[in-house]
Amino acid sequence: MPATSEAADPAFLKDVLAGLAEPIPAIPARWLYDRRGSELFDAITRLPTYYPTRTETALLEAIMPEVVAMAGRGGAVVEFGAGSQTKTPLLLAAVRPKAYVPIDISGDYLEEAAAEVDAEHERVAVYPLVADFTRPVILPKEIDGLARLGFFPGSTIGNFVPSSAADLLRHFRTILGTGARLLIGMDRLKPVERLIAAYDDPEGVTAEFNLNLLHRINRELGGDIPVDAFRHEARWNDMLARIEMHLVATRDVAFTVAGQRFAFASGQSIHTENSHKYGPRSGRLLLLAGGWTPLKEWVAPGGVFAVILAEAQRERFAP
Repeated sequence: MPATSEAADPAFLKDVLAGLAEPIPAIPARWLYDRRGSELFDAITRLPTYYPTRTETALLEAIMPEVVAMAGRGGAVVEFGAGSQTKTPLLLAAVRPKAYVPIDISGDYLEEAAAEVDAEHERVAVYPLVADFTRPVILPKEIDGLARLGFFPGSTIGNFVPSSAADLLRHFRTILGTGARLLIGMDRLKPVERLIAAYDDPEGVTAEFNLNLLHRINRELGGDIPVDAFRHEARWNDMLARIEMHLVATRDVAFTVAGQRFAFASGQSIHTENSHKYGPRSGRLLLLAGGWTPLKEWVAPGGVFAVILAEAQRERFAP
């Protein structure tokens, strides 16, 4: 039986074996982000057709004075995901926190991102946490007593189905505590053609990003998947208001992962990622379902992207 890597995450193995055996095969999107996947995603954010990053960055630049006025300075910023090279510096420069805690599952990438922040912001104590932020996380004791501002940019919340997204937001509330604030980006509904172009770029970077998951399975989990037997596909699911990423078999194919055999017929796919898009009010409703009270919503020109500041308010006995 092919051996798994000594460094393989048991949760990765469990998710892959279970997901490939499902009637509708699927692997959680978080496993797209090994070191190479994180590098490729950074490249995606710089592509002409990928509007979310530059749109959100411009919006954040414009609203920072209001964010500071509402969230204050001198606390701790807790970012769910490794620091964005463009958005995180904007926030840190504006709110001037005493501490910055980035949480990411990719240790190497997180270390590099944290080092960049440490070098550029000498007065900010940086405490990187290698962890899956969808699971229990204990924040560093060094930030005890500091006001906490969670940061979840990039419309990453859209990767989760609504029920899981609400659970995740409740989880963030538990991590950050009552009284914390959360600054979150959410992508908006827009013409399908623009959405497809953003997730299936002509340069092929998103395809490489998606296919990298198969390379990772082969490398870490003792797989022998013929990667050239799969192609990347982005689909719009109108009923569920989301872009879906799939790896579609281009021919009948069989392979093993950690000694377990799987077979795919031509045209069958592995569902790897969702990106849900929200309407003018549905994002606020999602936050409320997750235990966060929206305080202010800012929308980019044309209504294409939104950033919301919310608060984990004390639960009330009655309406």
